[in-house]
Amino acid sequence: MNPPLLYTASVPVFQRYLTQLGLMLDAAQAELTAGRLSEAQLLEARLAPDMLPLHLQVQVAAGFVLRACAPLQGQAVPALGTPGPGMSGLQALVQERLTYLDTRVAESFRDAELRQISSDAGQALLQLPASEFLQHFALPNFFFHLTCTYALLRQLGLPLGKQDFDGLHRYR
Repeated sequence: MNPPLLYTASVPVFQRYLTQLGLMLDAAQAELTAGRLSEAQLLEARLAPDMLPLHLQVQVAAGFVLRACAPLQGQAVPALGTPGPGMSGLQALVQERLTYLDTRVAESFRDAELRQISSDAGQALLQLPASEFLQHFALPNFFFHLTCTYALLRQLGLPLGKQDFDGLHRYR
């Protein structure tokens, strides 16, 4: 029997791109270790003054793993928690979410498309069918914050490219 559609549309996608996020954070850690950036400069970097800093972009992206997968399984969203301090805390958070995803069982997503999911979206309260919730809200928000993290790291001078974002592209 094929795995449920909302499982395949969520868990493997989050796994791939959280892995890539972890690799980007490893590259950022290498810049810190080499002394090319300070940790405060890195963690507080913003694309614009009214946007979230890098450390919160990572936290929000990681939070969407729980905010998406738990309700798709008919479960309450677990506490998102606060990561430990610094880059090591963000790296541990990404690994924690990957471990969470590794423990998801496809069968627990059976009939997920029949669920209505409630979620905050800023100051709005959403009530969406599960497929729409995943495709129109959870995944786009995850990718928004992942992309902001990538853009911030590029802005800080890290030598990242599209291949680092998706792990699929190859360039000379």
